[in-house]
Amino acid sequence: MNMLNVGPRKPSGFGWIAAILLLHVLPALAQDSSADNPHIAPRQNPKVSSYVPPGVTLPPLTPRPMRVDVNLVLVPVTVVDSLNRPVIDLPQQNFSLFESGKPQKIQYFSREDAPISVALILDFSGSMNNKIEYELQAVDEFFQNANPDDDYYVITVSNHPALVADASQSLNTIQAHLATLAPHGMTALYDSIYLGVNKLRAAKYKRRAMVIISDGGDNRSRYTLKEIKSVLAESDVLTYAIGIFDDVPIPLFKSIEERMGRKWLDDVTRVSGGRDIAADDRRKIPQISALISRELRSQYVLGYFPTDPNYDGKWHKITVKIAETASPMHVHFKEGYVAPGR
Repeated sequence: MNMLNVGPRKPSGFGWIAAILLLHVLPALAQDSSADNPHIAPRQNPKVSSYVPPGVTLPPLTPRPMRVDVNLVLVPVTVVDSLNRPVIDLPQQNFSLFESGKPQKIQYFSREDAPISVALILDFSGSMNNKIEYELQAVDEFFQNANPDDDYYVITVSNHPALVADASQSLNTIQAHLATLAPHGMTALYDSIYLGVNKLRAAKYKRRAMVIISDGGDNRSRYTLKEIKSVLAESDVLTYAIGIFDDVPIPLFKSIEERMGRKWLDDVTRVSGGRDIAADDRRKIPQISALISRELRSQYVLGYFPTDPNYDGKWHKITVKIAETASPMHVHFKEGYVAPGR
């Protein structure tokens, strides 16, 4: 969720820019991925069970670029320190911004805490039996640290995705229902991410995020890693994951899903501009969840007019750098957009 564009007029104030920021998000694929994934749309939707409302049937989601005839490019950026804590007090002069290697003049700079629509993807497969209490604590910590006006979709992951709560329910209702569920079955993680993106497309707020809590890879989905990466890259959904990797100390006895889970979660989060934070000790899961919740409230927004505007329909790479400081810092952003074509 790092690349957003608005109209050719110069911004006339924070409110105007913020409104545009929430309305338009350019995708982050170098080319239209439909050529690589021609069967995503025709494929039958994954089986979806539902608690509220029952019998959910979702239309197919076709990855496609959002092309808008605009000039100003807005880049949401997150900065964290060496302990993964959000850094929220950097001035504009600490940032440098480049498009296709060429420096760009930052013409808009802000930090805001606007409400957000969030999809929580919670692993309730059988392997979570001895970790579920920490996952439930993580949900509570996320809610405690979030903007009070945020709204939520909650999807559990097992043999197939299950929508257990939508944006109309209170946080207490969501937590009470999750406490009644027992982990079981396999892990249809990619199908659950697919469902989450679909739900967020109709969410209340245009600022959207997804948070995944899981202890491994996928062993049940109809959709593939490549397809889900394509969907996330072309969406406006900033995706984070808490990977739980503290179970089996000897790699020889881990399944392929357990061995590859860390890489797969890293792949699906980085393509969206988010990141995966590993919990090598399950007791840290709630703490990491609180950190992610606060980080979602602590984004900078950089805006620039490209020095070489080009309506070529192609991928334009973006790089954001921060000046060296006494303490090391890391910057996270979505690394490009597809320019509108003539």
